Amino acid sequence: MTDPHGFLKFPRRPVPARPVEERLNDWHEVYEGQMLLPLVSEQADRCMDCGIPFCHNGCPLGNLIPEWNAYAARGDWRAAAERLHATNNFPEFTGQLCPAPCEAACVLALNADPVTIKNVEQAIADQIWERGYASPHPPERLSGKTVAVIGSGPAGLAAAQQLTRTGHTVAVYERADRIGGLLRYGIPAFKMDKRRLDRRIEQMRAEGTKFRTGVDVGGDLDAAELRRRYDAMVIAVGATEQRELSVPGRELHGIHQAMDYLPLANRVVEGDYDAPPVTAEGKHVVIVGGGDTGSDCLGTALRQGAASVVQLDINPEPGDDRPDAEPWPVYPKVYRISHAHEEARGREGTDPRLFSSATLRFEGSAAGQVRALCLTEVEPTARRPRPDTERVIPAELVLLALGFSGPERGTGLMHQLGLRLDERGNFARDAGFAAAAAPAERGGQALRSGPDGVFVTGDAGRGQSLVVWAIAEGRATAAATDRYLTGSTALPAPIGPRDRPLVA
Repeated sequence: MTDPHGFLKFPRRPVPARPVEERLNDWHEVYEGQMLLPLVSEQADRCMDCGIPFCHNGCPLGNLIPEWNAYAARGDWRAAAERLHATNNFPEFTGQLCPAPCEAACVLALNADPVTIKNVEQAIADQIWERGYASPHPPERLSGKTVAVIGSGPAGLAAAQQLTRTGHTVAVYERADRIGGLLRYGIPAFKMDKRRLDRRIEQMRAEGTKFRTGVDVGGDLDAAELRRRYDAMVIAVGATEQRELSVPGRELHGIHQAMDYLPLANRVVEGDYDAPPVTAEGKHVVIVGGGDTGSDCLGTALRQGAASVVQLDINPEPGDDRPDAEPWPVYPKVYRISHAHEEARGREGTDPRLFSSATLRFEGSAAGQVRALCLTEVEPTARRPRPDTERVIPAELVLLALGFSGPERGTGLMHQLGLRLDERGNFARDAGFAAAAAPAERGGQALRSGPDGVFVTGDAGRGQSLVVWAIAEGRATAAATDRYLTGSTALPAPIGPRDRPLVA
C-alpha cells in the first residue's frame, strides 16, 4: 500500500503545464518536457488505499487506481504498467484527454483535494513506452473467425485490439486517409501528440490487426456485402451528426462547424498543408459552444494568431464549490479552466467565455462575409432571452461547437444494414451491444429482428461521450462479439450499453 499518512503529509500538487507564452508559439503538448517524476510518485503516496475505492466507480473502465498508485509511489513502473494495462488498452489517450471523473469520486474529495490520479496515469503511460513495456501481444493461435470493425476511433481500436489478441482476424475500416477518427483529426496536437496514436497503431499491426484507410463503408463499399464477407461486424463510426444553429445569417461565409475547422489545423501539423484553408489569423473569432470542442477551437485559434477570441456558453457560470444537488462522488459542474482558457485569460486578462449567452443573428457585409454576431443574455433555466441585453460583437470567423446528436443520419451504412435509431438518436442495440434492425414488414406485421452478428459500440450507440467511456465500450463490445463467435468469452466487459455516469 501507499504511505498511510501520505494524504496528511503532502498537499495536492498537479504537474504544471508549460508556460503560456511558450506553448502558444508551438503545437506541442502543454505538458511536453515537464518533469513528472518524482512529483508524481509523491502524489501517488497520497492515495489512502480505501476499503471501498470509489474512484473505481467514477471510472467506467474500473481502473485499478489504488493498485497502480501504490506501485507508482514505490517507482515500480513495470508493475504499475501491468495494472494499468489490465483495464485500459490506451492509458496514454485517457491520461491526456480524460477529464478524470475518478478524481471527483476520490474519497479524499469528501473534505480535501483528491489524489492527482490523471497525472499518475499519464506518468505511468509515459513510462510504459520509455521502458519498453508496450510490446505487441499477438495471439498464440487463430480462431478462424473474422471481424470487420467500421471506424477507428478509441472504441473501434479498443474492440479491434481485444478481438485480435483473442485470436480473431480483424480488419479496421476507416473512411479518412489516416487511422484514429477524432483522435487523429478532431483532437488538437497540443492536447495529444499524434505520435502517441501512431505507436499504438504500429503495436496493433504487429499483433495482427489489419487497417484499411480511405474506405467509406456504406458509400464506396456496400455494408451488407462487407458483412457477408466477415463472421461478425462492429460499428464504431462515432456520433458525428453535428448540431446546427438556425438563426438569421447562418448562410454567411466565415461560419464553420468546429469539426470542419479543427481537422484542417491538424492536417497542417501532419504536413498535408503549409497553411490551413480556414484560419483565425488576424481575425476576430467567436466560438459558439462552451464544451471541450469549443475549448479546442479556442486553443487552435490562439495559436493561429487570432486578433481576439470570444466563447459563448448558454449555460450559467458555475460556482467554485460542488453544488448540493451534485454530492460526492458524482462529477460536479464547477467552474473549471482548461489550458486554452488559461492561455486566453493570460493574454487578455479575462476569461474568454461569456456565460448565459445565446446567438440571435449574424450580420454580414455586402459580399456575404460574416462581420458581427448579435447576442443576448438568457435566463438560467428557461434559456429565454433577457430583455434589453442584446449587443453586437465583431465576428470575422465563427466556429459552431454545439456538440453532436448521434451518428450521421440516412447514410448508406445505416440503410444497407437496416439499422434503426433509438429514442436518443443513436443506433439502437440490445443489452448485448448487438445492433437492432429497422422494422421489416412481413404479412402486414412489423418484425424487429436485429442484423445478425452486427454490434454497435462507442458514441454511435451511446451518444457523444468521453474517451474513457469509448474505450470501455470497445472492450465490452469485444466481449459480446467474442461470445457470439465462440459461444463464450474470457474478455472483460466493464460496462453495459445502458450504463451511465454516476449521478445524484
